[in-house]
Amino acid sequence: MAGRAGSEDEYEARKQRSKLYFRMRVTVLLLILVGVGLYAWRDIERRRSRNEWTETLEIAIVFVERQPVSARAVEAAKARTADLATVLAAEMARFRGGPPPFRFTAFGPVGHAAAPPEAGEPGLVSDARFAWNLWRYTSAVDDASGVSERSFDARIYVVVTPPTNAKVKQIEGASQQGGKVGLVEVELDETMVDFALFVAAHELFHTLGASDKYDASGGVLMPDGLAEPELAPIFPQRYVELMARHRPVGPTQTKPPKSLDELRVGRATAREIGWAP
Repeated sequence: MAGRAGSEDEYEARKQRSKLYFRMRVTVLLLILVGVGLYAWRDIERRRSRNEWTETLEIAIVFVERQPVSARAVEAAKARTADLATVLAAEMARFRGGPPPFRFTAFGPVGHAAAPPEAGEPGLVSDARFAWNLWRYTSAVDDASGVSERSFDARIYVVVTPPTNAKVKQIEGASQQGGKVGLVEVELDETMVDFALFVAAHELFHTLGASDKYDASGGVLMPDGLAEPELAPIFPQRYVELMARHRPVGPTQTKPPKSLDELRVGRATAREIGWAP
């Protein structure tokens, strides 16, 4: 009888230990879930607070060399980030008061031969894959450049290569809509400095919630893609609406900006990012 009682006691002890371990595992998992939820909530709140414009947003512009380019062009682009901040501050002032909207800090150039990731067709799996690849890419660049993700409200990576054609130079952009990361790929020389920063600002505004103001064929949307929709005659437009990226000079003709002085933020874009009611 004593042996049977002993085995029953051992069984009960094992049973209690099993319950204890189960409760501990559940508690740890719940704590992890709560932590992830709190981080996600705080991240969403931080992103939303950017559009209140009560403080100047800290923006990193990181120049990444896939191949060596003109050092003068890179240094000119880094220097012009201060002028970009001035232009955007003047644009915000047309709609509302407040502190300057952006303070840019330029980093690089950082040598990184890998191509930046490309977004696939819209979809849950494709978006998740792009987000993962983008995080891996930017993390490697951040480590090389000394950029601290937590120190900035958004980060724009300007990936540069030398021009392959003296007359036609390529530039493309991508970003996380409402997120914190944007990408610009540009064949950079001294003639492309302002256009590269223009596209960087375009991608930055995507992270703040602004939408494109051009259609699938690249045509400027009317009237939201016009910097001065009230102009009479309406063409040629004198400025380039930031989210349209080109200046309409006729019903079907557009020209890319040559200078940051051409940059304007239209009312539709201003509403989307919280500058206008």
